[in-house]
Parts: sequence; structure tokens; C-alpha cells
Amino acid sequence: MTPSIVYRALSTLLVYPEAELQAAIPELANTLAVEPDVLRGVQPLLTRLSEGDLIELQQDYVQLFDRNPSHSLHLFEHIHGEDRARGQAMVDLIDEYRRHGFEPVADELPDYVPLFLEFISLCEADEAARLLGDAVHVLAHVSKKLADSGSAYAGVLDALVWLSPVAPEPLTVPPVRDMDEALETFGPGVDGVEPLLKPAMPSVATVNFYPKGHAATR
Repeated sequence: MTPSIVYRALSTLLVYPEAELQAAIPELANTLAVEPDVLRGVQPLLTRLSEGDLIELQQDYVQLFDRNPSHSLHLFEHIHGEDRARGQAMVDLIDEYRRHGFEPVADELPDYVPLFLEFISLCEADEAARLLGDAVHVLAHVSKKLADSGSAYAGVLDALVWLSPVAPEPLTVPPVRDMDEALETFGPGVDGVEPLLKPAMPSVATVNFYPKGHAATR
């Protein structure tokens, strides 16, 4: 089973780069060394983050993720686009967090990949694997888009695909960017410095990370 610290480390690599992240690269590399294949896959990003100019890294991050919808780190944007089902999917995902006893505290949409990875890092190993398997179809889709653009961040998404117990299937719903309504409901972006979750009262919910009519492989 994948150690929970691996999910946490991969989550950290996907947040907006700050000086604290650059300083933590050696520690992250040591953490990921428990999964040698994962470490090899993300090594180009680790090198870039540790050696790059911080302002340039930040500018590149914004250009890559905030200004290119096909690279979005919001899972449901790649599934639902402008469909109203996206809002319900986010509500269901928040309920999934609460069912496990956690509450998102970051000013970020609940389907933000770093938040999702932090969540599964706090779950039991079998449950974390199940949730990752549900989301892997979207993660693989984003990974391919990042690889096509030559981004080292593709290595992080590739690592998640490799760790998943489920083989990814292609998405059939094209991404359409229209985040205004969702942001009004769930809040703006996150800086990635503080924890993204806090304990919450549990509830019961089911969440799907794949389009309507698209059954996840088990």
C-alpha cells in the first residue's frame, strides 16, 4: 500500500511555489524515495523547483494552471464544464470529506487536486486507494495535457496514475472553463501554506469523479 506521506508530498508539489516549498525540496525527495518509481518521475520537477528563480517559477505556475483550462487542477472542470452537475458534484465531494471527519478550510474549491490528495493522505490505505481510483481518469487526462505542453508537473500526475489501483479510461466530456458561479459558492484560491483540512462532523455521501454514464473500472 502507498504510504500516506507520499500523497501528502505530491500534494505539496502541486501548490503555488513559495520559498518554503523550495526549502522543503530535499525533505520531499527523501519522503518520495520510499516509492523509487515515483521519485524518478518527479525528479525533473524537484530539480526545477529547487534550482529555479522563485519569481519565474511563480509566473510559470500561473501561466500553466490558472490561464490554461486544459491544465486546471480542479477535477470537476474536466468532467462537467459549464453543466450544473458540477456544483452538485462539489457538494457531494465536501460531504465525502465530512463523512471521513474532515472539513476543507482553505479558500479553494473542494475538487482542487492538492486538497484532494491531502484528504486521501489522511484516509486508511484501502480507502485512499479507492478514492484515487475514482479520480484517476481525470488525473490521467490532465497528465497527458501537461506532458503535451512539456511541463515537468506532468510527472506528479503520472505518479498518481501509477499509484492508482485502477487503470484510467479516457474522458469523453471536453473541459469548458466557467468557474465564476462555483467560486462565488465555494471561495477563491489557496496559497498552499496552511493545512487544507480540519476535523469535521461526519456525514454520509457518495462522490463520482467521472462523467455521467461513464462507469469507473473496479
